[in-house]
Amino acid sequence: MREYSAFDILGPIMIGPSSSHTAGAARLGKIARTIAGEGVKKVQFFLHGSFATTYKGHGTDKALVAGILGMNPWDENLKNSMEMAREKDIEIEFIPTDLGDVHPNTVKTVITKNDGKTVSVVGSSIGGGNIVVNEIDGDKIEFTGAYPTILINHIDVPGMVAKVTAVLYEYDVNIAFMRVYRTSGKGSAAAMVFEVDNFISEDIVNAIAKITNIHKVRAINPVREEE
Repeated sequence: MREYSAFDILGPIMIGPSSSHTAGAARLGKIARTIAGEGVKKVQFFLHGSFATTYKGHGTDKALVAGILGMNPWDENLKNSMEMAREKDIEIEFIPTDLGDVHPNTVKTVITKNDGKTVSVVGSSIGGGNIVVNEIDGDKIEFTGAYPTILINHIDVPGMVAKVTAVLYEYDVNIAFMRVYRTSGKGSAAAMVFEVDNFISEDIVNAIAKITNIHKVRAINPVREEE
């Protein structure tokens, strides 16, 4: 039987009427922005299911944009996010669509940067302000954003997991969950996701990035309500 915390019962600290449609949406937007990095020029939100039908009434649109601007779900400026995006010359577009067999509160966020590069992130708001990210740039992965998370793109050759975990051991980082994905057979493009118990510093990211056959390393450090 699952044990419930006070957070599960009371819900997250947030601005807005719905933990799924506002708090979760803000977290999805913020993680997409973290993955994309700085220099956002345009953002397209492809809204699925109930997100597509109620995004204006429940404030999902404002919450998603607030996340793109780096706001947390409890930020009082969330309600002003659309105006703030316009002031920053960030083009915003909402597109109701069908993303297939996914959670009804799912959004595909496509971010176009100033250099013309695009980043796409698919994630779902699953209730109580909790989220799951399940696709980045077409790669199927899964993480919740509840833990500091390291996202790694690499070539699937022997020893890659051992080399990364050796770095984490060196920096005294404890692994909570780990998943490995690959597109086809041995030697193909692959991805690793580490959800850990420690803050992920830039030094850790740089140390992992130096490992041979690693193409990209991204870190996500969640912000807690008590902070």
